[in-house]
Amino acid sequence: MLSRFMPHEGNFFELFNQHAEQIQIGTVALRDLITHFDNLEIRTREVVSAEKKGDKITHETIDMLHKTFITPLDRDDIHKLISTMDDMLDLAEDVAETISLYDIRVMTPEAVQLADICVACSDRVKLVVSMLSNMGNASAMLKIANEIDRLESDADHVMRSAMAKLFREENDVKTIIKMKALYELLETITDKAEDVANVIQGIVLENA
Repeated sequence: MLSRFMPHEGNFFELFNQHAEQIQIGTVALRDLITHFDNLEIRTREVVSAEKKGDKITHETIDMLHKTFITPLDRDDIHKLISTMDDMLDLAEDVAETISLYDIRVMTPEAVQLADICVACSDRVKLVVSMLSNMGNASAMLKIANEIDRLESDADHVMRSAMAKLFREENDVKTIIKMKALYELLETITDKAEDVANVIQGIVLENA
């Protein structure tokens, strides 16, 4: 009886798209912060703002999930996808706040390179999410998911090289601690992008 009064389909795909937009905005603002290393307070606020908007969309999605009787995708997949997307923005905020809290004064080329890969991942997340409502896009979605996997591998390689260089060339222990934390957080954003790609691969394989 209760199902009669519950919506049969929520607009989940629109919420996914809105969140993916905030991921792109947040990672671009983060890259600008790391690349230009100026107006740190303003750029940090931009990242935090994107995270807060993404968090709101996540809560709205989960709330809709509880109120919707029939969903366009498996409930667990919807929850997993929006939560993993939100993890990307949480980590972007962590990076921005780490730069401020650790008082990092100089940025390295490796950090810039990792930030570029984060943006490349977010661009592809936004694109693949926009295709999710049409399983006729299955092959294109799987291709983009594979591209995200390759980008994550690239980020892992950059981080390992950056760590080796840091421990080999840097003599200041505080700087080593700060940059190690920064590299790891940036690389973890790409890990979460890969997790998003894996969720979408599963959705495609189940529904196409």
